[in-house]
Amino acid sequence: MATPDPAQLGPLAALVGTWEGQKGLDVSYHNEEREIGDTPYRERITMNPFGPVDNGTQQLFGLDYRMAAWRGDEEDPFHTEVGYWLWDAAAGQVMRCFMVPRGSVLIAGGPATADATSFTMTATLGSQTYGILSNLYLDEKARTTRYEVTITVEPDGSWAYDETTTVWLAALGEEMAHTDRNVLTRVAD
Repeated sequence: MATPDPAQLGPLAALVGTWEGQKGLDVSYHNEEREIGDTPYRERITMNPFGPVDNGTQQLFGLDYRMAAWRGDEEDPFHTEVGYWLWDAAAGQVMRCFMVPRGSVLIAGGPATADATSFTMTATLGSQTYGILSNLYLDEKARTTRYEVTITVEPDGSWAYDETTTVWLAALGEEMAHTDRNVLTRVAD
């Protein structure tokens, strides 16, 4: 498959490359302390363009991506993802499909224009289009019920994300907002 022209990637064109962010902040439930706390982190994301992918009359272009995040100077990441970001120009939809090795799979999506520098994607538990799946353990102990991420491409070429994963936690007996945010700078094309 040939590398697509950047114009075919729509709002995803600005995200092609390898990125690092040193000032991530994760706000989540910490099992050991049994409380909500902050975790600063650093991360690296690699996004490689591909396409087209044809589904009947639908044509998608996208980014194949891998992400890893580390606390401080740890050698092993505490979080990893693998997946795709997709652009459907005809429908004006941007999507993110990913899996984390804890046993969760998610496809989020939302409207965008080809020249958008900011867009939001959401997923909801039980949705047949933009939805969330978990393994048996997570469904019982830490069920993700909603996901929302806003991507903003900055004028300097960096990009930022602000995401909220709403999780029902058995340990709390209620939902909580697990948030992550970071600003990423290109380190390689």
